[in-house]
Amino acid sequence: MRLKFAFLNLFLGCISFLLINTQFTENVKGEELQKVELNNEIKKGKFLIGLKQYLGGDNDSFSKKKNIHFITDKGFLNLISSNGIKHKSKQINISWMDIPIKNPKTIERIVFGPFASYESAKKQSEKLKDKGFETTVAFPKNWEVWIPFEDDLPEFELKNKIFRKIKNFQVTPVLRSEYSVFKLEGPIYIYSQEEIKINGINFGRNFYLIKDSYGTWTLVQKIEFDDYLAGVLPYEIGPNSPLEALKAQAVIARTWGIFNSDRFNMDKYHLCISTQCQVYKPSKISNKNVQKAIEATSNLILTDGNQPINAFYHASNGGVSATAGESWQIQDYFYFNSIIDGSKSLNKIFKLPIKNESDLNNFLDFDKEQFYGSNHSLFRWNKKITSLEIKEKLIKNKLININDDVLDLNSIERGSSGRVTKLEIQTDKDKKSIVLVKDDIRRVLNFIPSNLFTINKLSDDLWLFRGGGFGHGVGLSQSGAIEMAKLGFSYEQILNHYYRDAKLKKIEILTQGKLSN
Repeated sequence: MRLKFAFLNLFLGCISFLLINTQFTENVKGEELQKVELNNEIKKGKFLIGLKQYLGGDNDSFSKKKNIHFITDKGFLNLISSNGIKHKSKQINISWMDIPIKNPKTIERIVFGPFASYESAKKQSEKLKDKGFETTVAFPKNWEVWIPFEDDLPEFELKNKIFRKIKNFQVTPVLRSEYSVFKLEGPIYIYSQEEIKINGINFGRNFYLIKDSYGTWTLVQKIEFDDYLAGVLPYEIGPNSPLEALKAQAVIARTWGIFNSDRFNMDKYHLCISTQCQVYKPSKISNKNVQKAIEATSNLILTDGNQPINAFYHASNGGVSATAGESWQIQDYFYFNSIIDGSKSLNKIFKLPIKNESDLNNFLDFDKEQFYGSNHSLFRWNKKITSLEIKEKLIKNKLININDDVLDLNSIERGSSGRVTKLEIQTDKDKKSIVLVKDDIRRVLNFIPSNLFTINKLSDDLWLFRGGGFGHGVGLSQSGAIEMAKLGFSYEQILNHYYRDAKLKKIEILTQGKLSN
């Protein structure tokens, strides 16, 4: 008898599913979830953060057995789906189903990349746009640029990877209750007045599930600027940093986030939570100094002409900062200059540009205590690398095949800070040379902490990389800012040191016109 009632309930649930899908679709058109207006959210002081990407797909490491569990200890959860489903309860279970498509379609595109950074991918996108192509910057696993496939594309474009896939099914979220399964459509809005735990992790109160460009879904958090910074500062510069360094980090993290808020436009959110954006984790425990720094700088950003600047920052510059143009394949910005990062006396000893390995070796040999940020563990570093290790990296990136061997390495071009901007790798295949440019050097040879290095060949199969710093070297050095704060510099002085002539302004300027970058 109980089994009969179970089937009856399931049948009624299916009927109610059909009714809900038809009855309420038009009634919720005015709801907040119907249009995720990214630019408007920024003007309201909110970020949409992609917490978990590729949900429901092969690379989904977050869903447990293809299921996401939302729960709150107090109050109720509310769910609104774009197809009219509304649900209210203490907990919500959403599963992923692969639903067959009646008329499978073929997806075709030309793919450029992978690129080491969004900046380099965007530059390639702009070049293709100038040629008249419709472009998309995407991040399926690495940064790529897509253009639609056409039969009459120039031969140059066809040399790039052609992506073809037949789409037979659609990854679809479904709402599961004890006896019912309701199909949902995105965006799906899930919210509560209380904190929500998602698969056991306390994240916040306002979330979307949004379909991405790869056939999977993203869990997106809607969050105020300052609440976002509370989850960035502890993991970017560290909660125990001096207050003035924390204030400087708060300003540039806010500025960088706003400037780069178009990074994931195609997937309908602003930023990710990894080093491809800014490292962010939901703040579980409030740190007094972090909160004090955020509150003291609330609504402040660095600007150029009433627009936020591209406020790059990194862990350690090794004693000399880089321009944007020597780190990525992008334009230079006037507020980034190569500077010797230390006491004024150092500027009398060292003159920029650093042109060759001999000059850079002299720089690396100098007493590091006179530089800002010299306590960083990678301020100076040495790496002994075998030809086999280099070969494995080249094979992994499909630059050589297994029968090729590495013969020699040469830094054939340097930027004004002495960083390698072109690295030549000679192989034994018809004396073939591979040239890695700027950020691709560290993407391919990812054992190198920075591009500020010299190379010494110790034997036919062994090289010594000797260098300084960790990261791209552009903008604020976090270890440098920490030391400057300890020496008594204010956050305004720290910012002016690393971002020359950029202006501190209140964020209200964003409402005066359209954001542009």
